[in-house]
Amino acid sequence: MSRRPWMNATVLPSVLMLTPLAALAAAEPAATPDIDRESLDTWSRPYRGWYYQPEHVISAQPRIPGYEAFHSTDVPCVYQLPGQPDKWFMSFIAFNGRGYHSFVAESTDLIEWSHPRLAMGFGPANEFDFGGCVIGAFLYESYDINAPRLLKQRDGKYWTLYGCYPRQGGYELRPGQEGAACSNDGLVWRRARNAPILTVQDPDCGMWEKDCIYQPWLVEHRGRFFNFYNAAQGGTEQTGLAFSTDLLHWMRYPANPVIRNRHDGYDAQFASDPKVFRDGDHWIMFYFGVGHGGAHIMAACSRDLVHWTSHPEPLYKAGGNPSGLDRQYAHKISLVYNPKNETFYLYYCACGSRGRGIGLITSKPLAPSTRAAPDHHKMKAAP
Repeated sequence: MSRRPWMNATVLPSVLMLTPLAALAAAEPAATPDIDRESLDTWSRPYRGWYYQPEHVISAQPRIPGYEAFHSTDVPCVYQLPGQPDKWFMSFIAFNGRGYHSFVAESTDLIEWSHPRLAMGFGPANEFDFGGCVIGAFLYESYDINAPRLLKQRDGKYWTLYGCYPRQGGYELRPGQEGAACSNDGLVWRRARNAPILTVQDPDCGMWEKDCIYQPWLVEHRGRFFNFYNAAQGGTEQTGLAFSTDLLHWMRYPANPVIRNRHDGYDAQFASDPKVFRDGDHWIMFYFGVGHGGAHIMAACSRDLVHWTSHPEPLYKAGGNPSGLDRQYAHKISLVYNPKNETFYLYYCACGSRGRGIGLITSKPLAPSTRAAPDHHKMKAAP
């Protein structure tokens, strides 16, 4: 994968130890090699060969009590709360023709989701998040890929970054931006700062992101916070990186974007919605690419959280589910590992024959005791 010369991998660890945020963001770029194809194949192999559920686990018409007008569910993100090891929560958004609300549902088996309720709604009129808030970039206790997605408290509160829009009246009305939110219980969220944390008006905003900033993903590592986010210039989207020491004030990496469009690739138009985890001795990013006629689930790898190399082949292609559930788009993932059955559950926005809803693919076929289902529920999805 072609890359701009960036910070040397040996430089980053020492820079991360510096106190001033500016030193982290403005470190001098230097050349670093891409990760070789053999390593990319090996590191991505555990996340190929999925089994599918033929229906949405959260439908395109969820009929949430009190919010029945909201439809087209999207952007799932699974998490757990301390003291509740056998319960999972999923944040997701839905759209009512004016803008977005974020909701949260719960599950005891990672398949059946119930009790959806409002997590974060429209911001005040004429303010940066009036068009809706898209939570789901949570502060976790661990970013290890096999670890529970357990929310972490900081200053006595739970935290998430969120995507947002200043205007109502349509779908993702530009210019999008990002905010920070907190919660006392991990279920109902509120602004942590009455101003956005990233905007297209920022002095360090790059040309690649000048038209719209979309969804963040938060990682904490060595006492610093990393915000991986996608943004747009015209009709193309790429992924960038910003740094913080307090979750409220951010500086962009000067060599952004860290995941770029590739000519004639599966990410030729979009390289978006990054989700980053530690996997052994390296980091892996799940993102979606748009190219070759659809939106597909992709992977990139890094040794230092800054320099990334994308695998050219999707982990999962749009249309992998023969029911038609995701024939148009398979994107915006949330990955969780269940140690009880040693299975990865990958939730994603599946757009196709049943509209826009939350789909599920798993790394193993689900046992009948987990969910009674005909045999075709256990068929393997196309790669």
